[in-house]
Amino acid sequence: MKDYPDKMTPEEVRRFQDDVLNIVSQIPRGKVTTYGTIAAWAGWPSHSRMVGRTLRYTPGAEQLPCHRVVNKEGRTAPGWMQHRSLLASEGVTFKSNGHVDMQRHFWEPEY
Repeated sequence: MKDYPDKMTPEEVRRFQDDVLNIVSQIPRGKVTTYGTIAAWAGWPSHSRMVGRTLRYTPGAEQLPCHRVVNKEGRTAPGWMQHRSLLASEGVTFKSNGHVDMQRHFWEPEY
């Protein structure tokens, strides 16, 4: 696990997790955003990996549209076979390299 130079207090971790889940809950159908975008909007831009951990390990996160989160290049999660099909079922298109067409489908929260 990466040793973050700007470590969070337990209260900051809880707030970060709440912010991540709130942002993910707002991603519209047919759109995607990135781990890094979520981390930045949550106030911790160097913590994109922690976004992934939050989505994977927080109880209840599976009820959110976590499939709408991809990496900065538009790649889907390795080992999650349904990721691409879930996005495609919402109309998300992919480039010839298999990555999400980020120009067409990228979304940022409006705060």
